[in-house]
Amino acid sequence: MKSRYSHILTLIGALLAFVPIMAVDYLLDSYVRVREKEQTRQYVAGVTSQIEIGVNDAIGALRRILAESPSLCTPTFVANVQREIETSLSMKQVLVENSDGVQYCDAFGRTVAYSPLSENLPVPGHTETITLVQLGDLAMPALKITQTFGQTRRVSAFMPLMGQTSEGLTQALPSAAMMRVMLTNGTPVLTIGDPGAYDRRTSSAEFVMAEAFAGELPLKVEYAIPFVMARAAYADLDVAFTAIACGMSAIVLLLSLGYVRRSRVPAFDLERAIARGEVKPYYQPVINLRTGELMGCEVLCRWEKKNGQIVPPGAFIDYAEVTGLAIPMTLSLMQQVKFDLGDLSQMMPELKISINLFEGHFRDDSIVEDVQAIFGNSPVNFRQLVFEITERHPLANSAVANSVIAGLHALGSRIAMDDAGTGHSNLAYLATLGVDIIKIDRIFVDMVKPGTTQVPVLDGLISMAKDLDCEIVAEGVETEEQALYLRARGVVQAQGFIFAPALKIGAFRELATALHATATPRSRIESIVASAA
Repeated sequence: MKSRYSHILTLIGALLAFVPIMAVDYLLDSYVRVREKEQTRQYVAGVTSQIEIGVNDAIGALRRILAESPSLCTPTFVANVQREIETSLSMKQVLVENSDGVQYCDAFGRTVAYSPLSENLPVPGHTETITLVQLGDLAMPALKITQTFGQTRRVSAFMPLMGQTSEGLTQALPSAAMMRVMLTNGTPVLTIGDPGAYDRRTSSAEFVMAEAFAGELPLKVEYAIPFVMARAAYADLDVAFTAIACGMSAIVLLLSLGYVRRSRVPAFDLERAIARGEVKPYYQPVINLRTGELMGCEVLCRWEKKNGQIVPPGAFIDYAEVTGLAIPMTLSLMQQVKFDLGDLSQMMPELKISINLFEGHFRDDSIVEDVQAIFGNSPVNFRQLVFEITERHPLANSAVANSVIAGLHALGSRIAMDDAGTGHSNLAYLATLGVDIIKIDRIFVDMVKPGTTQVPVLDGLISMAKDLDCEIVAEGVETEEQALYLRARGVVQAQGFIFAPALKIGAFRELATALHATATPRSRIESIVASAA
């Protein structure tokens, strides 16, 4: 299992690597919104300006005609009208009629066919009025600009709303876009494209849109296009920038991973050490206090770096457990134990090998399968294995923990409670777990001083273990007084510096062979340990 921190760092590196790609989308979307919004405004401004210029041109022409014509429908009037039409960009016809619609004359001497599409609307700041009309067979709606003359006469100029045809305007619009001209009272004048999607839009549908009034005229122009359609027009730019961003992402990812791997992040450093076999087992003997015989050993780990530096377990064990590296580290140690102690296990069938497990091993039952796979066909018998669990950290899932312990018991292995008395456990907890051995922590053994006759806490732990019918192993025995005190209270097994520190396999093998050859008193044990170390 890889380190939890290494996974997090790798994930952060991967996320950082994809920032350029995500940034391309975000920045290009923002660019499209700004650019299309500006183009939309320019389009609407162009349409309103065209209408406004046409109307103002017609109003100016109409005023000049009336100013230069003493009477209506005279040759002079008609000549003035024709001259203005010829020079105008948009005016098509001029008509004189009365309030009842009776026509008197026009620019070309024929009846003007038109039908009103709206009521007369005033133009703010002007004496003229505007009416939307259908002029003859002209496809484009027209505007009728009217000025009163005298009491009953009205002179009107006609101009198409737009200079282009509807087909020309439609072809000029992007796909799915719409443009609409309407009177300020809401009466539609001209619609290009399908406004249905825009009128039915929801909060999730994004449109790029703009609207504006044609100056002081009672006309408003709307333009809208779905953002996705506007964005699609930038496909080439999108592909180019995405390709560049992918290249940048690949570079960032490689640099990030390279940095993480080269960094001195402890998780990666420890992970590499486990993979290289730098975390090695050391073996601390467990001695019979009555006979001096070797009962077994506890497997402890040391980190032996390539430069010869020895890292004690206190510097990395807690970190390994937090990061999840304790599990692969334990598997590596068990593999090495199998090869280190195979011959000793056959020579000494009663030798007990204690291996520490961590809380993470009790979250699923894979540790049972790992033990079977490693020791199944090895010289080390399952019944020679003792698996230690600490009570400093409670087991999160008691049901799964009980299943793991039951699985190890089924193999013939035994369970020891390490650091007994320092954590949260009680009699019911220990009985529920099915513990076979209780290991008394050194902090209680240290309470035995020269001249001590009673240590209630230590005595209570010993009594508790006996009540549970558990074997007892005392840890951290360093003085003769402590060994004698423990032996006097029925403690048979002990480990500590008075017997031997944790030894490399060579020294431990020499010690085990010597102790197996003969029952050796404690003074002889000390000399053997000194020479072996």
